[in-house]
Amino acid sequence: MWILGLYWYSKGMTRISSKNQVTIPVAALEEVGLHAGEQVTIEPASEGELRIRRSAVTFESAFGALTGTYPAGYLEDLDAEDELR
Repeated sequence: MWILGLYWYSKGMTRISSKNQVTIPVAALEEVGLHAGEQVTIEPASEGELRIRRSAVTFESAFGALTGTYPAGYLEDLDAEDELR
């Protein structure tokens, strides 16, 4: 820890910006195996603490990922074919 002006700095210390953004120290990310671009979930842990964890891919989060891949009505046509079998 060292003093720069009137502020104390230590390894891993950061601030919340006016846009509510926080820069996470690289060492902390490396320690838990998180990388730039990964989706994370942030949730309250206790008074004055937040928990950041890798987001799990769920059906709900992936739903709609293929929107526009098939022509309109394609899936309905497949369902109708299945009913005929």
